[in-house]
Amino acid sequence: MSAMAGVFIIPAFAGMMGRRRRVGRPRKVVHESAMTIEPTPETGKKIAKAALVGALLLLGLWILHEFIAALVWAAILWVATGPAYARIRHRHPRLERGAVLPSLFTLAFALVVIVPLAIGIGEAALEAGNAAAWLAGARAHGVPVPDWVQHLPVGARQAASWWQEHLASPDSSTSEIARLTALATAHSRTLGGELVHRAMIFGFTLLALFFILKDQEILLPQIKIAGEKLLGSTGERVADQVVLSIRGTVNGLVFVGFGEGAIMALLYWIAGVPHPFLLGLLTAVAAMIPFGAVVMFAIASFLLLVQSEVGWAIGVFAAGLAVVGVADHFIRPALIGGATRLPFLWVLLGILGGVGTFGLLGLFVGPAVMAALLLLWRELVLGRSEPVVA
Repeated sequence: MSAMAGVFIIPAFAGMMGRRRRVGRPRKVVHESAMTIEPTPETGKKIAKAALVGALLLLGLWILHEFIAALVWAAILWVATGPAYARIRHRHPRLERGAVLPSLFTLAFALVVIVPLAIGIGEAALEAGNAAAWLAGARAHGVPVPDWVQHLPVGARQAASWWQEHLASPDSSTSEIARLTALATAHSRTLGGELVHRAMIFGFTLLALFFILKDQEILLPQIKIAGEKLLGSTGERVADQVVLSIRGTVNGLVFVGFGEGAIMALLYWIAGVPHPFLLGLLTAVAAMIPFGAVVMFAIASFLLLVQSEVGWAIGVFAAGLAVVGVADHFIRPALIGGATRLPFLWVLLGILGGVGTFGLLGLFVGPAVMAALLLLWRELVLGRSEPVVA
């Protein structure tokens, strides 16, 4: 009996298990199909929109790549002069309407650049005549060994021997002067093309600055809305940090540089350096780049050595080093890093790296990028956005 029961029960049990497996299989298939994400028309539209936006951005950058520098310069000037522009608008509300105040502001900036440049070109033109006369005399009579060569603290004999061999007589000076003339001619051609390009960039910078100032009431809300949609509150904090960095860099580089140039121009005039105003202006421009003013001190000292003023040459160079040391190690870090709490090392790296990557534009772009990156790093590590002393 039990055997017969087993004959019927076992196949029945097996059939029940088989039916359970058959019932369970569709559930597994349904589960796997539920995990599969099928593309929808909306997804395809988003991908196509992103591709179109990316392509248009790349195409726009390619079209405007010759003018990106002008646009960035205009934005930097807009940010740097924002407080002054706002004060003038507040004191003279009648100028706020129309294009009067933007035109005056743009014209003032153009004069700040063009007037010193015109003075420098005029001085250089006058010196060109003296240089031509000196070269003609050197070809005809040679260049005698100056007295200061004999008083050099190191290498006086070697320098006098080289001068006697290459410059003292007309025959020996001809080849050196010809080589110098050919080098100057080649550099003047390159410099001429570079000046034309710089003048074009400067003109478009003025044009862009005018329209930014004129339409800033429309631009500012649009920029804020776009930043909030793309980056949220982080975008606003980064923008504030970049603005503070640019203004601090302008104060630390431009104003301090012109201060150094003014002090050194006075020293050049007291020491008797030729063309002290022009050399002081060049020193101010070179002082915007860290350690760049040292080159101008060396040139001024060399001009004094040519006049056999060894004591004044040493004094001017030493005084220049002292001025640069105070400016670069105390005043500039306080102005640039104080606005954004950016450590001096990152200020210096931002300036030098920016100049090496973007040229003169990198003086302002480099510290701004470093300030933004340091803000993001502090938010990531410290969990807060306010600047802290590193």
